[in-house]
Amino acid sequence: MGGTFDPIHNGHIETAKETAKWLNVEQLFLLPAHIPPHKSSTTANALHREKMVSIICQQQPLFQLDNRELKRKTSSYTVTSLQEIKQEQPESILFFIIGMDSFLNFTSWHQWRTIMSLCHIVVNIRPGYELNKINTVTQKLLKDHRIHSLTDIKQQEAGGIIFHQNQSLNISSSEIRKHLLDNKPKNNHLPECIHNYIIQENLYQE
Repeated sequence: MGGTFDPIHNGHIETAKETAKWLNVEQLFLLPAHIPPHKSSTTANALHREKMVSIICQQQPLFQLDNRELKRKTSSYTVTSLQEIKQEQPESILFFIIGMDSFLNFTSWHQWRTIMSLCHIVVNIRPGYELNKINTVTQKLLKDHRIHSLTDIKQQEAGGIIFHQNQSLNISSSEIRKHLLDNKPKNNHLPECIHNYIIQENLYQE
């Protein structure tokens, strides 16, 4: 599960836990991006974002930090990371977890067809999401690759797209950063350990 994690929050954590349980996987790797291609910058630097994810991984045995993208000096491309992971774990079936917003732009990602050859895509959607809102290009992608059954998708090595109705908190990092800037963080948005780290390091302040 990739992302900027700027900062990592309860929405990320609960979504990751719920999806991992649904997939019945033993380990879920959190993959913080260094310089996301679709963003000009992040608010907290790579070192702080890595530390925050690391704190959560220490508390949640299910999670493991994968910091390969933070070590790069260039933009973080998902395809590069997946190619490396596949070389390291050639016998593993890989699931890459993304949100609906990311999926709607998936065909604009760098070498997205290669990504499909390396893993399955798990798309987390909110209950009640209407698929008729999807654009024509993405509809064709779904027609060619969507698999409805978790059992069926696990029979294939890669190339499937499956939707998961996620019940977790709908929280945005940008909203959290705004609340922190205004010194009005919402208690259910950030784990206490992350909030304490943010205060300690004086992050997300002008």
